Amino acid sequence: MIDTHTVFLLVAALVSVVGLILLIAVFKLNPFITLLITSLFLAAVTGMTLATVVHSFEAGVGGTLGHIAIVVALGTMLGKMMAESGGADRIAQTLIRFFGEKNVPWAMVAIGLVVGMPAFFEVGFVLLIPIAFTVARRTNTSLILVGLPMLAGLSVVHGLVPPHPAALLAVTIYKADVGRTILYALLIGVPTAILAGPLYAKLIAPHIKLAAENPMAAQFVDHGEERSLPGFGLTLFTMHLVGNDDIALLIGVLLSFYTLGRLRGFTRTTILRFSNECLAPTATITLLVGTGGGFGRILQDTGVSQAIIGVALQSHVPMLLLAWLLAALMRLATGSATVAMTTAAGIVAPIALHGTGVHPELLAIATGAGSLIFSHVNDGGFWLVKEYFNMSVAQTMKTWSVCETIISVTALLLTLGLSCFI
Repeated sequence: MIDTHTVFLLVAALVSVVGLILLIAVFKLNPFITLLITSLFLAAVTGMTLATVVHSFEAGVGGTLGHIAIVVALGTMLGKMMAESGGADRIAQTLIRFFGEKNVPWAMVAIGLVVGMPAFFEVGFVLLIPIAFTVARRTNTSLILVGLPMLAGLSVVHGLVPPHPAALLAVTIYKADVGRTILYALLIGVPTAILAGPLYAKLIAPHIKLAAENPMAAQFVDHGEERSLPGFGLTLFTMHLVGNDDIALLIGVLLSFYTLGRLRGFTRTTILRFSNECLAPTATITLLVGTGGGFGRILQDTGVSQAIIGVALQSHVPMLLLAWLLAALMRLATGSATVAMTTAAGIVAPIALHGTGVHPELLAIATGAGSLIFSHVNDGGFWLVKEYFNMSVAQTMKTWSVCETIISVTALLLTLGLSCFI
């Protein structure tokens, strides 16, 4: 039986999320203020003291910004150098020429899968978004049709495919074989990315009308001639070697100052101007991502996350479905795919490793699939996509949130299907 306190926590969380969406989408309240007010409301009705609330919210903001702020700042600088040097334009032209304008969405999902393999989602996003902007402009195509397949590719490898850190962590917890997990994850992940990326983008793009002006896209308008891009490939190679996203991006940015700056004839003063002017538009994005993390932390500290776990464990569902369900509920509650994956794996592993007969590789994939479901307002990635694509909250849910849900559900169904044959 579910006790009344658990029901109360779940209802309070649901009311908070719905209220947050209404305040932003209907009443047009500033998202930062809305997230702060909603966090205070949820904390108050669940009995947290004021001092605890402030500490919890600040810890959530700080924990999120500790990584995201550096990634967004350095990634934007690198993107600016790619754009000003003509590098992003060169990559865009190569993709268009090789795949053809009609097949650009397929090119973007492929590059998302490849680039996302060694990097966290946010890192791959800031590296590839200048290319998405340039491809969309050159082909006169909706940014949704170009960008959503890229996001799908990045998200699939983030949640499903080792050696990506989040997926590898689930593999370790379940004591699964890395090689077999990669094989199964690719068999499941590639068709999943195709369905959630190019195919869904083609369906939804005609129904999403983006504003003519995009402040972030304006930062990545190139002013140079066609040029090669040694710095981009070198950056990706460096990420494999260094192993830390922040350091790899820093090295990439410093190299770009030389390979895409000085070697292209830009002076030190011009390079300084590029790196300064591209940071201003990222302030809102960074702040929103941080406050989304603060709201997620409040959801954890009020006990909502534990209430969700308790409900799921009482459901008595099959092991693969339980792993997916726990991860999905944790993702909805906390906004973090990594937290959802590790929490769900930690709960399921002790049960699964005692002779249930379920392949640990499939458990890792099912857990990863659940951790990707319906990104919404407590997820930093939601605000990252919203602001870069210059969409409303409703538009972001119709595109990015639904894309994530398609990935989650499709990967689960394919995992269940694969379990019948191995």
